[in-house]
Amino acid sequence: MKQVYIAMAADILHTGHINVINKGAQLGEVTIGLLSDEAIASYKKLPLFNYEIRKQIFENLKNVSKVIKQDTINYTKNLMALKPDFVVHGDDWREGAQKLVRENVISTLSQWGGQLIEVPYTNGLSSAYTHNLISKELKSPDIRRSQLRRMLNLKPFIRVMEASNGLTGLIVENVKVLDEKTSFFKEFDAMWISSLCDSTFKGKPDIELVDLTSRLNTINEIMEVTTKPIILDGDTGGKKEHFAFNVKTLERIGVSAIIIEDKTGLKKNSLFGTDVKQTLDDPQEFAEKIKAGKNALTTKDFLIFARLESLIAGYGVDDAMERAKIYIEAGADGVMIHSKDKSGADIIEFLKKFREFSKDIPVILVPTTYNHLTEEELNKHGANIIIHANHLLRSAYPAMVKTAETILRNGRSKEADQYCMPIKQILTLIPGGK
Repeated sequence: MKQVYIAMAADILHTGHINVINKGAQLGEVTIGLLSDEAIASYKKLPLFNYEIRKQIFENLKNVSKVIKQDTINYTKNLMALKPDFVVHGDDWREGAQKLVRENVISTLSQWGGQLIEVPYTNGLSSAYTHNLISKELKSPDIRRSQLRRMLNLKPFIRVMEASNGLTGLIVENVKVLDEKTSFFKEFDAMWISSLCDSTFKGKPDIELVDLTSRLNTINEIMEVTTKPIILDGDTGGKKEHFAFNVKTLERIGVSAIIIEDKTGLKKNSLFGTDVKQTLDDPQEFAEKIKAGKNALTTKDFLIFARLESLIAGYGVDDAMERAKIYIEAGADGVMIHSKDKSGADIIEFLKKFREFSKDIPVILVPTTYNHLTEEELNKHGANIIIHANHLLRSAYPAMVKTAETILRNGRSKEADQYCMPIKQILTLIPGGK
């Protein structure tokens, strides 16, 4: 019997998938190459169900003879092993993100005279559309909260962008760009709720003046219109006794993680560096705060990260490493290392030493000052989560000032039109606005 290979990533099947499988069954014995969770995460949102559950779904379809794992979006390894007579796929991959994958399949099949069979695309249906439609209904706090931990296990690194209100949340949720290297779309994986940005949008200084109730209002605004996991900037975490209750609240509403810094006293933003007094907490006291937070949690999904301020305070990499070990021992799920040094040399030195200590514990970076280093470069040095912490705020403010000055200068708003979105676009920007 002829052998047929069909690669599948979906966990929510629609008629388009069934049409492809049925066509394969007409040609011969169907083997499904089911993409691994890691392979799916490399180019689009995480699957709703893990590989083993998806494998069971496909194994129980009547026209499927066998299911094997496909570890990458590239078919070559499995095709060379199986040498199928046919590969069957929908014809929607001739253009766009999967065009190069298609060309590679044709080239590989030609080595033994195999043939690519393409089934007409089922209009109005796609796995991405179906996933988005259903995932919006499934974004309960439990599901949303668990996404960050899953990503840490599946993706080389997690790309995070600041969100400070519903509008910026929608930007982080929806913005995508085509990666010319891979021909797939890139997007942000998660959202950072920055205390600096939250305070600034409220016209307040970044000194832990905005209380948790106000921070929760911001989180709720963002959660209402988005689905991606949220990491909260928790400043110092406050008193140990308060922190235990606060993490329970954050866990319950579906936040994925909190990062707290090992400073004490009136907060001064870290990017002031040693220009202002930066007082570090006693590491054992800070460790007790981490323990209190971890003991208060009811799930394994909510993560507590310890932010190391040693480099900011001028104490160096060795001090940061000593503190990191104490905090990890106390139960921290990972560390964030912060620096004001524009070269990034101290960050790279820390990563080298930390990776000698642990290969697996997550490290978070916020490369605001050393932003000449790319995400890929930082990941190669050992970073797992990379946060772009305040760029939407910083880009919005000068644009708004320019518009305001233009209106003042001209006594009318006509000249400012070039800086503004059309009002009709604004009215339809938010779902349900029309």
